[in-house]
Amino acid sequence: MNATIAIAQIDSTIGDLRGNVRKHVDYVKRAADGGADLVVFPELSMTGYSVRDIHWEVAIRPGDDKKFGELVKLSKDISIIVGGVEESPQHGLYNAAFFLEKGRVRPVHRKLYPPTYGMFEELRYFSPGKSARAFDTLLGRFGVLICEDLWHLPLPYLLAKDNASVIVTLAASPTRLSGREEKPAIATVNAEHHRTYARLLSSYILFCNRVGFEDGVNFWGGSEAVGPDGETIVRAKLFEEDLVFAEVHEDNVRRARRLSRHFLDDDETAVLRELQRIIESRNP
Repeated sequence: MNATIAIAQIDSTIGDLRGNVRKHVDYVKRAADGGADLVVFPELSMTGYSVRDIHWEVAIRPGDDKKFGELVKLSKDISIIVGGVEESPQHGLYNAAFFLEKGRVRPVHRKLYPPTYGMFEELRYFSPGKSARAFDTLLGRFGVLICEDLWHLPLPYLLAKDNASVIVTLAASPTRLSGREEKPAIATVNAEHHRTYARLLSSYILFCNRVGFEDGVNFWGGSEAVGPDGETIVRAKLFEEDLVFAEVHEDNVRRARRLSRHFLDDDETAVLRELQRIIESRNP
């Protein structure tokens, strides 16, 4: 896997599927002109975040490729990851990520932890996903998480163990300001998490966060790519739309795991055994 990945940090309009797709098309073309092999968009980028009661109207059903418009055609030359609402064959609705490649559209992740605390109310509208699995592409093996998922330690671990060299997180993270800080504290905390995960998993961590305002809520951006050595490769602007590029190379993953074997030496069987013991002790 040797690829150039573009991170498209955009603003989206609630419920405006066609308008949001047009913006995606513009950024995909810009990413392709910049030499990208893959372009990544934020959480629910096709629909806006606070979809609430219109979630049925903007949902994408299996085989409903027409809603992606020109993106399907563009995916013949550049791979694309977008966020949207997925309707399952059983008619459940999920906060999901879709992967477009060579004219084919497939859902690759359903958010496992839709938050319902504080300002969040996702569980009122979305069912939680049930799995976190890596998937193969023409560029290599990737894993995708959505926002809150990355705050749950087992998920990036599982994707790395499932041979994902690049873990992509789509986010719609709201700004939380305190005092006179110019930079949101949440931006610093997230960056620390990304570097930690990258080092411990010897994997690339890509974070694509949205910007703009919805219903009085502001999103801070600050998207970034972190290498398997824990060093930041590129970081997007705060509070503004942006398009940034990162080179990813399998040799860097190989080098990180050779220099520090903690990930290679991790004993999945021991983890599974001890987790089972803990679960059984709670349910005698």
